[in-house]
Amino acid sequence: MTKNIQIAIDGPASAGKSTVAKILAKRNGYIYCDTGAMYRAVTFQSMSQQTNLDDEAAILSVLDDMLITFDYVDGMQHVYVNGVDVTEDIRTIDVTNNVSKVSAYKAVRQELVNRQKLIASENNIVMDGRDIGTVVLPNAALKIFLVASVDERAQRRFKENQAKGIDVPLETIKQDIEKRDLYDSTRKESPLVQASDAIRLDTTGMGIDDVVSAIESHLLKYT
Repeated sequence: MTKNIQIAIDGPASAGKSTVAKILAKRNGYIYCDTGAMYRAVTFQSMSQQTNLDDEAAILSVLDDMLITFDYVDGMQHVYVNGVDVTEDIRTIDVTNNVSKVSAYKAVRQELVNRQKLIASENNIVMDGRDIGTVVLPNAALKIFLVASVDERAQRRFKENQAKGIDVPLETIKQDIEKRDLYDSTRKESPLVQASDAIRLDTTGMGIDDVVSAIESHLLKYT
């Protein structure tokens, strides 16, 4: 297999990026890098230290003292900050509601992008996020832009929350997704946008395996 094949998967919230990327990486023997989890980890750590989320310099100071690592435990990816497992902590509603603000800061993005580029330079990798194909891995061999209807994405998030015992009304989730879509696509730093050479894949009504298989059909030309 050709070394250092990079697969960039971008798209809006709850389009299925992380789920698809994890399965794709596992099935093809690639490293998976969850960039969204990295931004969530910074958000969680900042909130834990009662850092003012409106203060970019303060958040960058928190990030400077953070070592973010990934490992697999019983087949599931776990996220660690300075050796502490924060996998569940970074998925709380409070973190979800604040991660867009933290991830919009230029200095924070630059630091994490540098870390992501380093990881990608050393491995065959599947990386998902909102600016992977445009900023982090602009020369990726394969770029995928996943989309799905707002209603379907809200249903997915609603089911995920139910499975975790989190009770949030479906309509509230839908409104939050719409708000985040607007914020992510209009922010000044690295806005959510489809790369000109990315393949757009609408996952509305598709099962996960079907989405992964569709991406693998495009990956064949590089392996």
